[in-house]
Amino acid sequence: MKTYCTFILLLLLTITCKAQEKFTLYFDSNKFELTPKEANRLDTWIAENKNNKIVAIHGFTDEDGTNGFNDTLAQKRVNFIFNTVKTKIKTREDFKTRSFGESFNQSPNKAENRKVIIYYILEKDLAREDEILGIKKEVVEVKPKPEIEYPEKMVFENPNGTKSEFKLDREFMKKVEHAKTGEKLKIDNLNFVINTFAVVNESRGKLYELLLVLQNNPTLKIEIQGHLCCMPVDRTDLSTQRAKAIYNFLVANDISKSRLSYKGFGSTDPIYPIPEKDEIERAANRRVEILIVEN
Repeated sequence: MKTYCTFILLLLLTITCKAQEKFTLYFDSNKFELTPKEANRLDTWIAENKNNKIVAIHGFTDEDGTNGFNDTLAQKRVNFIFNTVKTKIKTREDFKTRSFGESFNQSPNKAENRKVIIYYILEKDLAREDEILGIKKEVVEVKPKPEIEYPEKMVFENPNGTKSEFKLDREFMKKVEHAKTGEKLKIDNLNFVINTFAVVNESRGKLYELLLVLQNNPTLKIEIQGHLCCMPVDRTDLSTQRAKAIYNFLVANDISKSRLSYKGFGSTDPIYPIPEKDEIERAANRRVEILIVEN
């Protein structure tokens, strides 16, 4: 038996499950186009089955003609039916066509052998589609992400040769690591020299907290967002410069630019209304946040 397959052959060769339906169309001898009567039957079937789903189409011929001719004719019949229904009724992605030519159990009535069978599943049974077709999905074991142990402190060498030790906020690093896409987190105690984008020495540890999280979570992508207090207009674009300073630090430490972006908001998104009432409110507005773009 010569078989022609035009789609991925993932379905069963024979379809016998009770929950699966079939619809048969018949052809004139040596023809692959439907007669007007059968075309009307197909149109009616399509109208009645728009919410159902085709899973396979098989084509057959009678014994007249050579095996090669009949196999080709059977495939032409399958193709004709598929081209008629493909835009009108849902079809399984790994849909399969098969042409059997005359190589099947022939009926004594030749007219019954010149046919195409459409196999389909009713809408009410689509939730059990793979079960009906006997397709077993491979179960992929998802291993839990290993817990990362971040250091409690880091030691930095100062320009004058002395060393400074900073305690790291492990709780903050865990929050960033487990944050969901779209979540925004403030970097507490990240301070700058007044009216500049230079990070004060006492805040250097905050930069390394962010660096360590990015190094240990290679799929993490963030946007660094700068905010100012006090002034209604950020004339020097200082909020952007501060966000960019952190961005440049991370890039200089081999974090890919594709994982980072930065943006300055000036005083347009304050936590407390401007002008603030006191230094507590000014400190809250004067901040750097990170937006989790992808995690």
